[in-house]
Amino acid sequence: MTANLFAPLTLRDTTLSNRVMVSPMCQYSCESRDGEATDWHFVHLGSRAVGGAGVVMTEAAAVEPRGRITPQDLGIWGAEHADALSPIASFVREQGSSPAIQLAHAGRKASKRRPWEGSTPLDPDDSGWEVIAPSAAPWPYEGEAPPTRAMTQDDIETVIDAFETAARNALAAGFEIAEIHAAHGYLLHEFLSPVTNRRTDDYGGSFENRSRLLREVATVVRSVWPDDRPVFVRISATDWLPDRDAWTLEESIRLADHLAASGVDLIDVSGGGIHPDQQLPETGPGYQTAYAERIGEQTSEEIAVGAVGGITTPEHADAVVRTGQADLAIVGREHLRDPQFALNAASKLDASGVTPPPQYRRGYLDLASNTVGQR
Repeated sequence: MTANLFAPLTLRDTTLSNRVMVSPMCQYSCESRDGEATDWHFVHLGSRAVGGAGVVMTEAAAVEPRGRITPQDLGIWGAEHADALSPIASFVREQGSSPAIQLAHAGRKASKRRPWEGSTPLDPDDSGWEVIAPSAAPWPYEGEAPPTRAMTQDDIETVIDAFETAARNALAAGFEIAEIHAAHGYLLHEFLSPVTNRRTDDYGGSFENRSRLLREVATVVRSVWPDDRPVFVRISATDWLPDRDAWTLEESIRLADHLAASGVDLIDVSGGGIHPDQQLPETGPGYQTAYAERIGEQTSEEIAVGAVGGITTPEHADAVVRTGQADLAIVGREHLRDPQFALNAASKLDASGVTPPPQYRRGYLDLASNTVGQR
């Protein structure tokens, strides 16, 4: 790989204008508690598209109401959600970015308050809802955890159908990329990890059984998604739990081959989230990019990878791509601090052919000439 950060990337027949992706970041800002996008989502996502990112991805959008983390989460289970998101996807595309959506189910991490309200569980009698998971093992809150019900075969089939419906709704909304969320301790990750999956049926035990639900979801989303548009999957490369039987990088490499065979085009590689006992590595710049590099190098099937983890500077983002660690530099928190990260990176790296929208061009010309712009 010799591309730089501002080289286009073609996946299937969809060409991304550059290799900067806005990471999905929960906003917890649906006002009516029905999962519909608001003006906040339009401004949040639209401003990052104006800022030049090649891919702008929504936060986790729940595929069914009980798949929300909080009552204020974005949803994609109904036509009304597609209607609310459609203007956002259209605006993102008009800026030259690829609109993307993350399809998600929170599993045992559902039904709780927003982070700035303490992230404590909601009782079903207090705006909460039933929590489902692979096994009846609740998230280990410091206080009393809400009841968590082990999923039946009917529940599993309902969730698969929910992902299929969500993909259809996302397509109707105009998104170019669908990403399946199988990381950070949410439902599909809970099935992958032996930490949370204690089942003895066809969805538990062996690697093949624990990965079955994700593979089935990937197959059904791929069947809905047009052949010319890519499907991504976000995974946690490792549970960061070396002291017990847990999900490992080696299993992630095996999984990537299976997902590629199912028609997945890119693995969005993150880490952790399955249990609060996780032992994080030192969280400096690029602390997770090596996982993406290993998966990209060791999968036998052809599949692209995206890297996350402490990417905060233009030089680092460019190095991730230029040195072959990943095909996409996925930037999260820095995009919160700097919505125009990609445009500022292009200016700093002197990337040719990258220009701000005409409404903003004076600001960048002023920087180049060291003069004050005139009205």
